[in-house]
Amino acid sequence: MVNFAGWDMPIRYDSQIEEHHAVRKSVGVFDVSHMAIIEIFGNASQLLLGKLLANDISRLRVPGKALYSAMLDFSGHVIDDLIVYFLANDRYLLVVNCVNREKDIAWFQQRMRHMDCELNEREDLSILAIQGPDALSKTTEILGGAYCSTLESLTEFQGAWCEEYFIARTGYTGERGLEIMLPATPAKELWKKLLLHGVRPIGLGARDTLRLEAGMNLYGNDMDETVTPFESNMAATVVLEKREFIGSEALRLHQSPRILVGLIMNDKGILRPHYPVFMENELVGEITSGAFSPTLGTSIALARVNKTDGNLTVEIRGRRMSVALVRPPFVRNGKPVCNTW
Repeated sequence: MVNFAGWDMPIRYDSQIEEHHAVRKSVGVFDVSHMAIIEIFGNASQLLLGKLLANDISRLRVPGKALYSAMLDFSGHVIDDLIVYFLANDRYLLVVNCVNREKDIAWFQQRMRHMDCELNEREDLSILAIQGPDALSKTTEILGGAYCSTLESLTEFQGAWCEEYFIARTGYTGERGLEIMLPATPAKELWKKLLLHGVRPIGLGARDTLRLEAGMNLYGNDMDETVTPFESNMAATVVLEKREFIGSEALRLHQSPRILVGLIMNDKGILRPHYPVFMENELVGEITSGAFSPTLGTSIALARVNKTDGNLTVEIRGRRMSVALVRPPFVRNGKPVCNTW
């Protein structure tokens, strides 16, 4: 157990490698109740989120559909990344990083002054993430009834309320799965049922290797308030055409050569955050996230670099080690992906 942004969190329950493989090959459950859940509602809620998010909130027209976006400061740097669900009738549900909870809420409240909308943090809700190729079948087997019908009606990146549960087809592993927001007592009961039905509990360690294989950013490692979405492999989540939002002017003037790329180790060794990346003898960047990939059987990393037109090496304890340059993700639906640069 470790302290994670004020929460006691499990690094692992048993073997981190076995937990990782369980999600890739069958199903695992994560307690991610540390994530902050925020409701934004009122006549001006779409106007507010349209000004705060780099992605285009007006694209959400089907109730329950979700959008992944960065929230930027006026310099175009990333305050946080989040998922927002459109619930209908000018009501939205957001899930933000726990480490940024206080900062995000203050930013929302500052920007919504004198606007016809309100903010409500749902501190009463826990979140269980059930992930893996067997996640949907196992969960429907356990839930049954109206919950099962709701789950079966959802498409990917969509959620819906069913009584006191909010069930969403989202996740942070690159696998099929869902995330369920529900009160604490039912969450404990559902957790026990999942484990009794063979769903493996998964800790932070495997969560990190799974998201890294899937090429998903971690706030504080791969992005923060010093970089833009363009420097964080998030350009696809930025909609500049016919829109003005906080940070849009800075992004239109953006000229930094830095980009976030994937690296695969050619030699023995483990790639770690902050290891320097070289092209020939020139320092061109550093690793932001790195770990051993249980699926690939070698070390992988995300790195922010300013050059990609030559052979790259990473310095590990004074030695330059060869790495292959790739486009994330490294793994999709449990299978290796080879997207060469």
